[in-house]
Amino acid sequence: MPARTSGDDEPFADSWWGRAWVAALEALSMDGARLARGRDYADGGHVAAVTVTPGRVVAYVHGSRPRPYRAELRLRIFADADWETFLDAVAARPGHLAALLTKEMPHSLADTAAAAGVVLLPGANDLDPSCSCPDRGWPCKHVAALCYQMARLLDSDPFVLLLLRGRGERELLEDLGRRNAAHSARERPAAPATPSVPAQEALAERFLPPLPAPFPTQPHPGQPPSYPSLPGGREPLALDQLATDAAGRAHALLTTGLDPLAGLTPWQDAVRLAAARPTAGLTATTRALYRELASATGRNITDLARAVAAWRQGGADGLAVLETPWDPPAGPFDRARPALAAAGFPRFQPWRNHLTHPGGTLQLRFGHDGRWYGYESDPGQDEWWPRAAPDSDPVGALLELSGG
Repeated sequence: MPARTSGDDEPFADSWWGRAWVAALEALSMDGARLARGRDYADGGHVAAVTVTPGRVVAYVHGSRPRPYRAELRLRIFADADWETFLDAVAARPGHLAALLTKEMPHSLADTAAAAGVVLLPGANDLDPSCSCPDRGWPCKHVAALCYQMARLLDSDPFVLLLLRGRGERELLEDLGRRNAAHSARERPAAPATPSVPAQEALAERFLPPLPAPFPTQPHPGQPPSYPSLPGGREPLALDQLATDAAGRAHALLTTGLDPLAGLTPWQDAVRLAAARPTAGLTATTRALYRELASATGRNITDLARAVAAWRQGGADGLAVLETPWDPPAGPFDRARPALAAAGFPRFQPWRNHLTHPGGTLQLRFGHDGRWYGYESDPGQDEWWPRAAPDSDPVGALLELSGG
């Protein structure tokens, strides 16, 4: 995130709901020095790659070491019954929907929710912080920096808070629009029934000719991957991204005669498209694109998110490392374990092209390109996610992964 100019005596957030978020953070902390350092980090642009998903916000925060720390903050999501109560209460007040459409959250909206038993803004006990740094502060300065940065996001878009509570902008606006219309219809007197004629009969009476058959689809040079489940424009925001990408690809074909993406499978192309988005979880466009690409390729959102992380780690080679175990020939793979032992690391467990730390949370994978790719998993879980940049040296890759 870019640096922000502010004085220590100025409120970090501009909106009242952003300031309420900061107040929850400051009530959580028992250490003013860590808070001040976190604010300096946020002011200085040290918070990068913020990702917001239901119940969780994650960011990489640059501290004193070259490798950034992974800071995370969890917040309880609303149960379905809470959402029903909240949405019914908001839909009954047209001004609330109008305010949300302009990215505002009036006090009256929060008051309406509270009166219905739903508390939108977190208190100190609602925030659950964690960080990959060794500091045991509650929270540490890296999580504090993430919290302050979240206040900036909330300033510009209160839907970020609602996404943290469990539902995204597009889903909420569609649901609120339906409920608001239904509420208005209940309050209006019933209109007299208007006689109607079925469209088929009306057309037949006027002897209109049938519509012509659509033009046949022309073959496309190079037969690029297609997405047969996308017709009908179910997700206009996603289709806009796909159309933009297709236009750039067509321009390259016309000017060079070469397809810049020749050889990619539909799944690889879908991952490439999703990885081109700057982040995940913040915008309706990103969420729509992920839904359509996952649906079109027969995968789920988690599969796509993991594949995007691998693509950002190493492109098509990184995706292959994620998805295809293989048996390396004698050579660099065999020399990796002695090199790690000589550097003071414990004995890693080999399996095909994988080396797994005995603690079960770190893993190195050897790629066909001769580089080592770092992976992490939560303790006791077999859910490996790509982390850190690949390195031709296994020791360097492990140091990058572990923050050493």
